[in-house]
Amino acid sequence: MNTIIQQLFEKIIKENTTNMEELFTGHKDISLYISATKQMLDQVGAKLIKTVLEMGDEIIRESNTRKKSWYIQRRNDPKTLLTTFGAVDYERTYYKHKKKSEYAYLSDHSLGIDPHDRMDLSYQSELINQSLDLSYEKSSRNVSKEVLVSKQTVMNSIRNLGIVGNDSVSIKEKNKIVPVLYIEADEDHVAMQDGSNKQIKLIYVHEGKELVSPGRAKLINKRYFTGSQMNSEDLWLEVANYIDQAYKVDQIETIYLSGDGAKWIKEGLNWIPKSKYVLDYFHLSKYIKKATAHLPHFTSDLWDSIHCHDKKRVRELFKQILEETEKETKKTAVQDSRRYILNNWVGIINRYDTSYIGCSAEGHISHILSARLSSRPLGWSIEGADQMAYLRVYRENGGEIYDALKQKKENNKKQERIMKLDQRIMKKKMNQVVNESINNITLLNTGKRTWAREYLKSIRGA
Repeated sequence: MNTIIQQLFEKIIKENTTNMEELFTGHKDISLYISATKQMLDQVGAKLIKTVLEMGDEIIRESNTRKKSWYIQRRNDPKTLLTTFGAVDYERTYYKHKKKSEYAYLSDHSLGIDPHDRMDLSYQSELINQSLDLSYEKSSRNVSKEVLVSKQTVMNSIRNLGIVGNDSVSIKEKNKIVPVLYIEADEDHVAMQDGSNKQIKLIYVHEGKELVSPGRAKLINKRYFTGSQMNSEDLWLEVANYIDQAYKVDQIETIYLSGDGAKWIKEGLNWIPKSKYVLDYFHLSKYIKKATAHLPHFTSDLWDSIHCHDKKRVRELFKQILEETEKETKKTAVQDSRRYILNNWVGIINRYDTSYIGCSAEGHISHILSARLSSRPLGWSIEGADQMAYLRVYRENGGEIYDALKQKKENNKKQERIMKLDQRIMKKKMNQVVNESINNITLLNTGKRTWAREYLKSIRGA
């Protein structure tokens, strides 16, 4: 084992020296150096992991605690673990309990590897992370070109993780005091495998905007919510619970709820205290254009009447537009626009409140949902689309996929680790590996003074 560590040290030094020489004297660019260095470190990383896993097996095998309760059933059983460094092939010992009918790979248990694990959590989390932006097939290639898994394996990793709910990321600051709060809501329409379309909702809460550069602003303390298989009431209840925990509701003056007028969005008014509905500008503009595209001279008059809050004048203008419209299909479009604008009149007027700052729901739908779910000709299952929406929201809320996988694994643990590593043996092994390996490295034993020799001497001294 010490020989392996020694060889790895020498490999790093030798290959890095070669790569540096090619960079500085061979007129290679830094990108080639980085690529060669990564390839070398991946190889070293895989060998280090193999060494550590087999060292763990050796520690268990030599442990007196183990010898009292378990005897060796088999040695050198092979296993392959996929990691971000590549595939790691290692061997471990299989044990049988002396009194119970139990069999186990004790070193795997002690190092957190379950019997059916084929992927390390860091590798699995990276697969899922990549799949949030790329197809399942491309995700595997992006993680490792040496170790490719099927798109089915990527999908299974997501399915096994399950739903990562809207409340999975803890609230950093609770009971904040803000005078005004903003909620914006919209939905994406995702193509299903059966040819139908599924509506996936998105709601986000924030405290306003702040300027980050000229012409560019960002939302303050935004929090996203989604859930295609939840009914509207349950989704709004999650939003209400978040607001109740994150803010002192009794000190909020107004909560603006912006959207396109959909029934499910207005349902939020029943759940969010002090909420005030606002029709977003995008949809108002869309319906005005729909009503006046064929008669553009009415456009400015219609906008002026809305700006003046003159509902009576808006009705009169629609009457005139209908009188001048000849095609029946166009009349239907005008009537739809009139119905939409008049039904959302209060929401339109609320846009003119001095504390209202506008709505950017369309952009957020595009960024959070559409970019992965509906911008490409894909056919999703309901479960797959729902999980993908949750995971993208989880990431936007600051969640780490690795943490979600780790929590899932801990929740599924049926028992504590069967046996912990013997601390005395472990320290002894580590000291042997570090001291003997570095002492035996050829570079240290030469009289020639090099940067590599001085670096290794400093490690030995530490």
